Amino acid sequence: MTRAEIHDFLARLRELDPEPTTELDYTTPFELLIAVILSAQATDVGVNKATRRLYPVANTPQAILDLGEDALKRHISTIGLFNAKAKNVIATCRILVDRHGGEVPRDRAALEALPGVGRKTANVVLNTVFGEPAIAVDTHIFRVANRTGLAPGKDVRSVEDRLMRVVPEEFLLGAHHWLILHGRYTCKARKPACPTCVVRDLCRFKDKTPGVADQASPQS
Repeated sequence: MTRAEIHDFLARLRELDPEPTTELDYTTPFELLIAVILSAQATDVGVNKATRRLYPVANTPQAILDLGEDALKRHISTIGLFNAKAKNVIATCRILVDRHGGEVPRDRAALEALPGVGRKTANVVLNTVFGEPAIAVDTHIFRVANRTGLAPGKDVRSVEDRLMRVVPEEFLLGAHHWLILHGRYTCKARKPACPTCVVRDLCRFKDKTPGVADQASPQS
């Protein structure tokens, strides 16, 4: 896409949702961090269901340590890979208590040093909690960036790096959320809703889902 098309693309998504945010439920930086750790290979709906049970009981690093790994597993057992995630959450809480005074660090290296936290999770926390211009490339953003031609790349890091180069500064804080939501609800993997897509005319996807106008027979 040209620079002007990229600006138009993001401006249209912003018009639909001027103040985008994550669909994960949270009230503190720590709650978001744990929710994002739990969200790996799980839906936001499923994570929210589990954290609604967990957070009233334990929503600080020390409280989760006091709860213990076995009890934590029972609270998050509806989420996939809950055994491994419980282990990572306990280890993360220990580091937060021992090294960061129980607070979530505003530092990429410190975040990525936490068990269960990779670059994508760190980007979500930095962007959503701390207002950093970061874009966490998940499967939705990877698909949207490549399918539309917005920022094609062979892997998530190359897509992230390209997005950080081509997204105008005015859109950097919101781009992460707009692109995820667009991929989740419109530019879906199996059957994209191209006929109702607000950026259809800018999109480079050659196999667009046809709309009524595309299917209409030519006038005789």
